[in-house]
Amino acid sequence: MKEIYEKNAKVFKALSDQNRLKILHILSDGERCACELLKHFDFTQPTLSHHMKVLIECGLVYSRKAGTWNHYSLIEQNTDELVKFLEEIVVLKDSK
Repeated sequence: MKEIYEKNAKVFKALSDQNRLKILHILSDGERCACELLKHFDFTQPTLSHHMKVLIECGLVYSRKAGTWNHYSLIEQNTDELVKFLEEIVVLKDSK
């Protein structure tokens, strides 16, 4: 059980940045090239690479190389597990 908390703590740390939340929101519509993601932000490609590294390391995003650009997509199984974890720890008053 300790592993679940460690894994999710890493995910929550990654999600504590508004830019990374926005990246996940964009990727929720499907795979995007880094060049497409950059259009949504006012920062450089190295900064995007840093954010993507954090999201990849916590297991939410997958990267594949195509030509000179990386293409990113959500790892749906892991995002689904995160949602299930949140559902388990959040108890609604009406369900008591």
